[in-house]
Amino acid sequence: MQTNNNRILLRGRLSAPPVPSHANHGVEYLLFPLSVRRLSGAEDRLNVVAAREQLALLPPLEAGSPLTVRGEVRTFNNRSGVGSRLVISVFARELSQEEGEDENRLELSGTLCKPPTLRATPLGRTICDMILAANRRYGRADYLPCIAWGSLAYRCGAMEVGDQLALEGRLQSRVYSKEVDGQLQERTAFEISVMSLTEAGGPYIDS
Repeated sequence: MQTNNNRILLRGRLSAPPVPSHANHGVEYLLFPLSVRRLSGAEDRLNVVAAREQLALLPPLEAGSPLTVRGEVRTFNNRSGVGSRLVISVFARELSQEEGEDENRLELSGTLCKPPTLRATPLGRTICDMILAANRRYGRADYLPCIAWGSLAYRCGAMEVGDQLALEGRLQSRVYSKEVDGQLQERTAFEISVMSLTEAGGPYIDS
C-alpha cells in the first residue's frame, strides 16, 4: 500500500494545558487544544496529540503559550456514543516555540472514497463535500472530510470515487448545534478547507 502525503504546519497558542490521552507501545501521549487565527480574525481550535517526551523538551506550557506543531492529520472512530463519531486530531512529529504569524497549512494526497456532494449554502454559495482516504504506513488509513468552495467546488463535484487527489488547504473547526434527547448541544466539527487542488501527477491548479 502506497503511503500518501499528509503534512500539516500549525502555529498558534495553547488554549488549555495538556492532559493524558493514551499510551501506545510504552509511549505516553498527551492531548491539548491549539488556537490558530485565520486571516479573517476568527480562530480555529484544533486538538493536538504529542508524546510526553516531546513536551518535556519545551519550557513549561500554559494557556496562551506560543507553539508550533509539525505533523499529520489523524482520524479514529469514536465508539463510546459520546460526541462525534469521527474524531480528528493533529499528531505531532515536531514541537517548537517560534516567532511568527499564526499559520495553518496542510498538504494532503489520497483517494476519493465516497461520491462528492455538490450543494448550495443558504446564502447561495456553491460548496462541495468530499471524503479523502489517506494511507498511512503499516496498512492503516485516515478518512478526512474535505470542503471546497466556488469554482473549485464544481471541479471537485465532477470527480469520481477512486480518483487520486492532491491538495493544499487548512484544517478548520466549526461549532454547530445538534438536538439530542430534545435538547440542543453545542458540538465542534473538524474539516479540511481546500485552497488548491491537483489531480495526482497533474499540473498545479489555483482555486
